[in-house]
Amino acid sequence: MRAISYKPISNGIIMINGSSLLSIEHVSKDFYGNIVLHDVSFDLHKGEILGLVGENGAGKTTLMHILFSMPVIAETGGFQGNIKIEGTEVHFASPFDALDAGLGMVHQEFSLIPGFTTAENIVLNREPMHPTILNDIFGDRMSVLLRDKMRERAEKAINKLGVNLDPDMLVSEMPVGHKQFTEIAREIDREQTRILILDEPTAVLTESEAEVLLQTLRRLASEGIGIIFISHRLQEVLSIADRIIVLRDGHLVKDTPNQNINLRDVASWMVGRSIAGEEDKYQLRSFSNIALSVRNLWVDMPGETVRDVSFDVHKGEIFGIGGLAGQGKLGIPNGIMGLFPAGGEVILDGKPVPLNNPAMALAMGMGFVSEDRRGVGLLLDESLEWNIAFTAIQIHNQCLKKVFAGLFTQRDEKAMEELCQEYIKLLDIKCTSTKQKAKELSGGNQQKICLAKAFAIKPQLLFVSEPTRGIDVGAKKLVLDALNHYNRDFETTIVMVSSELIELRSICDRIAIVDEGRIAGILPPTADLSEFGLLMSGAAMEEAVNA
Repeated sequence: MRAISYKPISNGIIMINGSSLLSIEHVSKDFYGNIVLHDVSFDLHKGEILGLVGENGAGKTTLMHILFSMPVIAETGGFQGNIKIEGTEVHFASPFDALDAGLGMVHQEFSLIPGFTTAENIVLNREPMHPTILNDIFGDRMSVLLRDKMRERAEKAINKLGVNLDPDMLVSEMPVGHKQFTEIAREIDREQTRILILDEPTAVLTESEAEVLLQTLRRLASEGIGIIFISHRLQEVLSIADRIIVLRDGHLVKDTPNQNINLRDVASWMVGRSIAGEEDKYQLRSFSNIALSVRNLWVDMPGETVRDVSFDVHKGEIFGIGGLAGQGKLGIPNGIMGLFPAGGEVILDGKPVPLNNPAMALAMGMGFVSEDRRGVGLLLDESLEWNIAFTAIQIHNQCLKKVFAGLFTQRDEKAMEELCQEYIKLLDIKCTSTKQKAKELSGGNQQKICLAKAFAIKPQLLFVSEPTRGIDVGAKKLVLDALNHYNRDFETTIVMVSSELIELRSICDRIAIVDEGRIAGILPPTADLSEFGLLMSGAAMEEAVNA
């Protein structure tokens, strides 16, 4: 911890040592009459790491959008309250003004250009240029990019992060973890950055990658940069934050130094009730029949290595797949469901599954919740009911009614609304109505819509990739309970891919670890953590080869 001391007063604190860098004073915000922030006030100080936590819909992302002057705030009537930087009130007209004032922000959803390289994204809009003789006639747009300097700056930012990124790799070919580091490197490259805001920066990172990031943030804080760290991984917040602020239903309910606080304390403040221990006692089950058989699967997915994967999943089982980023765990369901070129043999209930054919995979009774909810999972500009019913309409002709004596069919709006209401209740989706657009929901509630869309087709076998990514501690248990519910009550076989080993161990009957494109081993959830670590590191495979 840095040399910052506090004097407690009621539910808040007063800073004694350390200069105030950012002040948020009495900020309130509503969307179409729905109050999402109510009279929120706090300070951020130089060299301080502030942990900002709360359930989905608590107002965290909205608060950061206000601070960064995102267009959605002005488009919905602005906000009430004041924002000050080093004591001076500021009014940003756009995010560019915020950048010029020294704010940097890594958003929950990626804001990279897929067709650009790592280096090009890092220095975007700040590229070193060399003027030409045509500048006098046509202006700065005729300047030439200094690509060597662009690459040099990108490498400097990457080295400061302490990760291995290829400056020349296209973003479209990166695994999600590398995209996140590219976003952070872009903010580090800005020399004037003095306030850094990170919204769920570790949600797509493995534990080892997340630790690298946390070490980098500690270094940046030691250089005087103030950091607002938003995360649902509460253990990370406790390990890095100097101070913790808790939002609940738009209210600031706790502002406290990170001293003698445990994970259960923070979780209870977030949800307003006591949280049971995470380690649910799980009874191992036995299975006989094979539901899914995969042999020698390879997948050509950028950033994912799937070379020769073979495994079996039993009927009625929850089968987990874990591993480090880029080793192939995400490529497996994407390949089987036909989203990327794949080869090998996949058999579902004794019938061969034609690869590279998503429609056939769905028609055979498989469902898929993608790790990329915005790019693959959602129709962002459509209503919630249309999002949830879309695949069910296409594959099973649900939510359709016959007209003109059965000659034609049309959408049954009432059935779509009822289906949507069912899953809003089941998954506790926070929204204004079934007609609300998917893009207007928080990230965690968007993820719940993706789950609802998959549940609606009642699949025999369901692939779920990173199902709780961006979901808070209170909602995470609800989502895992929903998966358990569909597994037990509807006998749905589930293959769950996750970067969270604790999450896999809490729900899965068996867990396969992928390393370098192959299954390194399959363990029961009760196995020692060190055994999982050996499989992830490749050490177990090396021992087998050398034996």
